[in-house]
Amino acid sequence: MRRRRHSEDHISHERWLVSYADFITLLFAFFVVLYASSQVDKRKIGRLALSIQVAFQELGVFETSNTKIPLSDSEAIPFSQVQVVENSEHTTDMTHFVQPMKGILTPHIPGTPMKQIQSELEKVLAPEIKKHIVDVKTSREGIIVSLREIGFYESGSANIRPASKEAIDRLAAVLKPHNEQLRIEGHTDNIPIHNARFDSNWELSTARAADLVKLFITRYEFNPVRLSAAGYAEFHPVAPNDTADNRARNRRVDIVVLNTVAQAQVAADASPAANAGTAAPVAPANAQTKGTPGGAH
Repeated sequence: MRRRRHSEDHISHERWLVSYADFITLLFAFFVVLYASSQVDKRKIGRLALSIQVAFQELGVFETSNTKIPLSDSEAIPFSQVQVVENSEHTTDMTHFVQPMKGILTPHIPGTPMKQIQSELEKVLAPEIKKHIVDVKTSREGIIVSLREIGFYESGSANIRPASKEAIDRLAAVLKPHNEQLRIEGHTDNIPIHNARFDSNWELSTARAADLVKLFITRYEFNPVRLSAAGYAEFHPVAPNDTADNRARNRRVDIVVLNTVAQAQVAADASPAANAGTAAPVAPANAQTKGTPGGAH
């Protein structure tokens, strides 16, 4: 019987190419996934930053936005540009980024954005600002309207000059329709005062603040709940008391339009240790506060 010949199997020396091709394919897929993940993360970070800012705006923490709103939510927003890009017109529904809030986090009093109030004040007080007898500026607490003594008071007097009441009329017309709290602050320079009515600058600064509060209530019918008065004498100057011009700048009455959100934050940050040594007596319209003589009229 004839034996069957077994043909010798052919051995291929190129099988490694199959494994290599599989490895390269998997490696390529791995880096594609990494790249895609990095792009998604950038988009998510941008949307997260935008959502947080829009949410704070809705709560009134930020009056205006300096973040560019994308035309669509598919655009990636680099995190480094969220606070750098100039603000553009909001053409996208903000609820797409921030879902409507359920419940109330903190009490919020509806009011006009502070920048709008500042703009209205600067417009109606433009003649006095041009004469440098009124200054309108912003601070952490809100808007400060400074009425310099040279334009509104006689030296050593707590009563507003009759000729200046027209400017107060315009000022009150802007502030009355809004809900913001108003703190009236009296300030002096460091030259001591002694006259028939006031023994010290504490009394003068407090009397000027209280008199303006009384004017807002009786003449302009402001809600008294919105108003408070404080006298600081010479201890909160805006300039060194080293020249006549600087002393004139320090003799002023400040009307502080308080930002309700910022006011809550300031109250939370306040502590007895931080306020120690600060002279800030508050008095009603018919009261006087006495202190150590010193300060200016």
